[in-house]
Amino acid sequence: MIIKIYEPKQAQETILKRIPTGDLPAPQTVLEGIKRIMGEPLSPSEAVARILADVRARGDEALKMWSERLDGFRPDNFRVSREEILQALNAVPDELFQAMETAALRIEEFHCRQPLNPWLTQEMGGSLGQLIRPMRRVGVYVPGGSAPLPSTILMSAIPAHVAGVKEVVIVTPPQRETGRVSPVTLAAAALAEVEEVYVLGGAQAIAALAFGTESIPAVDKIVGPGNLFVTLAKQQVFGTVGIDGLAGPTETLIVADDTARPDWVAADLLAQAEHDPLAAAILLTPSRTLAEAVQQAVEKRVQELTTMPGGRAQILQASLPGRSGIVVTASLEEAIDLSNAYGPEHLNLVTADPCQWVERVTSAGGVFVGEHSYEVLGDYAAGPSHVMPTGGTAHFSSPLNIWDFVRTISLVALDPETARRIGKDAAQIARSEGLISHAHAAEIRQEPE
Repeated sequence: MIIKIYEPKQAQETILKRIPTGDLPAPQTVLEGIKRIMGEPLSPSEAVARILADVRARGDEALKMWSERLDGFRPDNFRVSREEILQALNAVPDELFQAMETAALRIEEFHCRQPLNPWLTQEMGGSLGQLIRPMRRVGVYVPGGSAPLPSTILMSAIPAHVAGVKEVVIVTPPQRETGRVSPVTLAAAALAEVEEVYVLGGAQAIAALAFGTESIPAVDKIVGPGNLFVTLAKQQVFGTVGIDGLAGPTETLIVADDTARPDWVAADLLAQAEHDPLAAAILLTPSRTLAEAVQQAVEKRVQELTTMPGGRAQILQASLPGRSGIVVTASLEEAIDLSNAYGPEHLNLVTADPCQWVERVTSAGGVFVGEHSYEVLGDYAAGPSHVMPTGGTAHFSSPLNIWDFVRTISLVALDPETARRIGKDAAQIARSEGLISHAHAAEIRQEPE
């Protein structure tokens, strides 16, 4: 069978055992490609470091060279004109336009409801509080070399605009066949009110956003998913700019009981597994009957996809036996515990009463409650951003949201009496740390003026 059934202990030693994103092995074809392009055997991290350093040193000229080597095109100007963006929007088929517009409106409404309020109190002696300020300029990386991903633009740029960011920039690689940005990607950019789009991908695009070049001003933060080289580049430029996180292979985890429809569960597993050979699609259930029915439904559907053009059967045949699987647990409680330990990007609760399990969830990028809240809707039109933490980072990070695009600034405006009173305490703590000048700055203000 293409997808295996495990007992919990087996699963914890195999599919539920985390491989950190930075430690995922690079395929041999990737290493061979690096050697061919770089002229010597380098690790992906070393190759990325070389590209970043070159772009930092030589700017646009390095961008052109690396774009020619890696993507096969060398444009005179990386920026897509406003005319081309508007033409793409006008050329989108009506049904697709309406679908993207519906998604855009829902994404905007969802993020407008997220609390983002400064506050001020006079109850601590003077005025204390927090100011909220949006970032000035944000870059969104949008994958697109093999297939356009207009949804990523909507899910990233719209929350940034809601947060108050004035300048949102998109970088995206060209289509391999045309050397241009996909028209549907440009249409999504227009819907998201993004006017600054650059046809530029890979580590060189991250370098341009981080360091700036003659034609591409630097940004304050870079968000959006990408391949291994994009992820490594984001990791290496962090500190020069902010990043949203390090995106690893996508993953979904379904907790289901015997009330779930096997064909629907199988469809949801396959929807996630088709992203990437390293994608993870996992079912946890106490029902062996459901496990076996889903296993058979997956097998049947993969066989059907092998005869369909664009069915991505090869990807499924790699991801399903690899990091995916079905786990038969002793109970739903055990399934939820395993899910929390795993910390999935997407958690789907498909049980007789899914709402009762929500409070037990402690780690997940997003929780999809019930069979009608399936994860594909979250990918496109539900409302929350589909840029979510992967690789177990849901244990300490959150989906992309408007807090990713603002800064919280502490405000301190104490009255003289409070300053004198707590100044003694500050001086005591400073002396305990051996910081004499710190203590003096507080003590000198205790003296009569």
